[in-house]
Amino acid sequence: MSTDTDLVVIGAGIAGLAHAIAAHERGLRVTIVERDTRAVGASVRNFGHACVTAQSGELYDLAQVARGKWLRYGAAAGMFVREAGGLAVARSAAEAAVLEELSAGREPGQVALLTPAQVREHLGDAADPSIVGGAFLRDDLRVDPREAVGALAAWLAAQPGVEFRWGTGFLGAEGGVVRTTRGEIRAPRTIVCVGHDLDHLFPELAAAGRVERCGLQMALVEAPDGIRIAPAVLTGTSMLRYPAFAETAAARALRAEMAATRPELVDIDANVMFTQRPDGTLIVGDSHRYAATMDPFTEESTSRTLLDEIGRILGAALRVRQRWQGVYASSAQQPYLVAEAAPGVTAVSITSGVGMTISLGVAQKTLASFD
Repeated sequence: MSTDTDLVVIGAGIAGLAHAIAAHERGLRVTIVERDTRAVGASVRNFGHACVTAQSGELYDLAQVARGKWLRYGAAAGMFVREAGGLAVARSAAEAAVLEELSAGREPGQVALLTPAQVREHLGDAADPSIVGGAFLRDDLRVDPREAVGALAAWLAAQPGVEFRWGTGFLGAEGGVVRTTRGEIRAPRTIVCVGHDLDHLFPELAAAGRVERCGLQMALVEAPDGIRIAPAVLTGTSMLRYPAFAETAAARALRAEMAATRPELVDIDANVMFTQRPDGTLIVGDSHRYAATMDPFTEESTSRTLLDEIGRILGAALRVRQRWQGVYASSAQQPYLVAEAAPGVTAVSITSGVGMTISLGVAQKTLASFD
């Protein structure tokens, strides 16, 4: 079966949907091709955190564009999206210094410093007694990652000029013809958004972009004593990962402190953080390991290190409901990749673990580049 459309998007994760939405905004007809019957990859295995405030430079600008689109299209899709902000928790003077430096460099109110008592208002009275302060990150958003991409896809599918081909594999594109396992689609342009599987389709492009896989260990736990925590919660390890924190002068001392006092977190490349889903459960994590082909097995010692650390922050033992391994594209060369894979075929991968944060912004930029 053949059809005519203006754009074919390969992949119905957040990056693919973002590009389909950007095309729809421009009045284009778009067909989305997805090999699975629903999104089951990195777009549903994350914290649901749009980490806007902790970005810098171009990533910050893209995140702010994406923030506005999350609010707009989240409302249109009737999905859970909250301007809940982020809570960065400081448990040492070095961590507090990072937050103070970031706050001083931002517009008033965007990074609001908090006292230990104000942090405990979010985390509860049982929270770690070593907390020395924190910061409220005003512009961060939260969505439910298990709902968000499905809700966006359902809303998009109901729009005129948009078609989904679920359960359909992409076989290649050439001369304006996209070949799939369910027939051909004729379109002048194709955007391929397959994340860490870029090397399966375009190995030379993936190699040139130094794209590999990053594996994360995460879990879903019950909220201790039914606590409700509105913002996404970040810690000192987060301050070493996200650029706006990590680029501060104070981050150098924090990096040395973490290596000396918390080597077990450094060894698993931890980003100790958590978010709360609408049903009250907490998504907690995570660790990082890198490989071209990801070992599917997880280490219980890594999970235990993360769970113990988050339990210490909340002052309670955690009861686990589910565990999983997330996998996303990573590159030490660039935070996202946009490249011509073939005439009329553009490959896009978010390669820094912030797909939920910047994809909607990257998509707007990608579509504008075709003008």
